[in-house]
Amino acid sequence: MSLKVQNNKAWFLVLPVLVLVMFSAVIPLMTVVNYAFNDTFGNNQFFWNGLGWFEEMVQSERLHAALGRQVLFTGIILLVEVPLGIFVALNMPKKGFWASLCLVLMSLPLLIPFNVVGTIWQIFCRVDIGLLGRAAAALGIDYNYTSDAFDAWVTLIIMDVWHWTSLVALLCYAGLQSIPQAYYHAARIDQSTRWNTFRYIELPKISGVLLIAILLRFIDSFMIYTEPFVVTGGGPGNATTFLSIDLVKMAIGQFDLGPAAAFSLMYFLVILLVSWVFYTVMVTRDAEQDR
Repeated sequence: MSLKVQNNKAWFLVLPVLVLVMFSAVIPLMTVVNYAFNDTFGNNQFFWNGLGWFEEMVQSERLHAALGRQVLFTGIILLVEVPLGIFVALNMPKKGFWASLCLVLMSLPLLIPFNVVGTIWQIFCRVDIGLLGRAAAALGIDYNYTSDAFDAWVTLIIMDVWHWTSLVALLCYAGLQSIPQAYYHAARIDQSTRWNTFRYIELPKISGVLLIAILLRFIDSFMIYTEPFVVTGGGPGNATTFLSIDLVKMAIGQFDLGPAAAFSLMYFLVILLVSWVFYTVMVTRDAEQDR
């Protein structure tokens, strides 16, 4: 049995980029770490505070509330966008003009900057001049995302689904296109149902790209800031104040740099932990498939 030899020379091609990214990331990170473990009274004088800021954040009801809203939002986004993206990918044309047209149309929302997406939906949903707001008022629906927490949540969820479902669909579509036609021929010979074909052929074959899609959507939805900040500003009240918005309010609005630094490090470690779990799952899956 021959052993598979890995060629790692390709890493030298990306080494300059890695060095640049590490340099640009380490300095801000060290600044955050400095504020997280120290207290200051100004004039660039710091006093050791140890884990004080971290203990304060762990016990903070404000942080618990923001974390609860963030987990709920991310959970809803994944439950909606992942199945919807798979459904769209399964029903897209496989080749020809219409396939190209669908790919272009699906890519358009991904090209719009985050702040522009927020501005579009802010205007679109306004009760006085927005198309959606005026249409809801004409139908007798009491809709106002600026004063009703439920309406604000529905608006943000629909906005995120419109913006990012295309990413899941395109990744799943690429995975479906890589499945050899021999599998479908065998399924037709065995008179497999459409559900069985999806369950035993398509879903296992796209599981790799699906994990990547879920990871990307988790990270982005868990760190979402620009869109809800532009649309609702975290309101009404604190109904849509997610972790990132609460962190910015703490650091810039209240200038509580120590707690904000500890908060941001905890935030970063959560994202890092989840990314590591996804990476481990993908590596384990690839290792099992190579056996």
